[in-house]
Amino acid sequence: MAMTMSQKILAAHAGLDSVRAGQLITADLDVVLGNDITSPVAIREYKKAGAGKVFDPNKICLVMDHFVPNKDIKSAQQCKCCRDFAAAEGVRFFDVGEMGIEHALLPEKGIVTAGDLVIGADSHTCTYGALGAFSTGVGSTDMAYGMAKGKAWFKVPAAIKVELKGSFRPHVSGKDLILHLIGLIGVDGALYRSLEFCGNVAALSIDDRFTVCNMAIEAGAKNGIFPVDDITRDYLKGRSQRAPKAYEADPDAEYERTVEIDLSALKPTVAKPHLPENTVTVDEIGDIKIDQVVIGSCTNGHISDLRAAAEVLKGRKVHKGVRAIVIPATNEIYLEALRLGYVETFIEAGAVVSTPTCGPCLGGYMGILAEGERCVATTNRNFVGRMGHVSSEIYLASPYVAACSAVLGKIGTL
Repeated sequence: MAMTMSQKILAAHAGLDSVRAGQLITADLDVVLGNDITSPVAIREYKKAGAGKVFDPNKICLVMDHFVPNKDIKSAQQCKCCRDFAAAEGVRFFDVGEMGIEHALLPEKGIVTAGDLVIGADSHTCTYGALGAFSTGVGSTDMAYGMAKGKAWFKVPAAIKVELKGSFRPHVSGKDLILHLIGLIGVDGALYRSLEFCGNVAALSIDDRFTVCNMAIEAGAKNGIFPVDDITRDYLKGRSQRAPKAYEADPDAEYERTVEIDLSALKPTVAKPHLPENTVTVDEIGDIKIDQVVIGSCTNGHISDLRAAAEVLKGRKVHKGVRAIVIPATNEIYLEALRLGYVETFIEAGAVVSTPTCGPCLGGYMGILAEGERCVATTNRNFVGRMGHVSSEIYLASPYVAACSAVLGKIGTL
């Protein structure tokens, strides 16, 4: 039976010769992930079930990133629960001092590699499809079962093929591509489907691919995935802790639909409140003054994202009355930004630079919005009240557009 990339990974991990869309399977897991918000719930369910020892401590990762360093007593208690469990079970644990936003950290550390099957109790676990892995978000109860048994159940997703042509123009990136795609098909356009990217994928850097797969969930997708090529292999070389395995879609694999995108036709794109599908190109947005800019997150906190912002902010100043917050996605990225002079550029421009954290993305801390305030963010969601007050507004954009907007004091490009 002809299969897509995702279907081949699921079949291999289920010990089956083939699978078909809609089939229910149980499959072996390579990585089980949780953070400081979702893990305590999973840990409570795990203990309640009397599960005993975890199935493999090397395949379980707890990453403290949402409210770390802790913002209040409740977040401190959440992290303590995770620390105690990690110490007792010997699972992989990342905290202050060796931290990062989970979906940037696991690839960086080589914990996830090509061909893996990964679940995480966080919806943006689909990020790792950039490496040719099948990765998807689950609930905390599924995480608990995964920790205990090393397995999870799946309904095999049908697939949508996204065929890429051409190459990006200057100042256009993976963020513009995924916003364009979501605007094209809608936030439920790929509901429980696999978004499988093909064609001229070589036009996308590995960071672009992380960004695209990270936001596959914003189109309703079960996962997003790129084929393994030289760009993938170069990223994994010297990093991957296990031998990567490349799966290729069969030439006659079945797709529900094909979406063709000419990368050379894309422009810098912005998603207006209050859905990621509410997209326009930046030249169509009009005169919208802003109060805050956030550059970072698991979506756009990579070194290439910081480079794009630093190139704009070099020798310029953040507009008076605009708060600009820059958050590198991991400590390694932070250090590289320091070495390259980006941190100095940000501070001289009038921005602040934070330790890695999810922070403002989910309205946690480090940039909460007040009533009626507007923010341009390189994050992944712009729902009502996502970053603070229910009357605040979030405009999703690339680091280039965000940095330009910080200088202008309104949404736009230089």
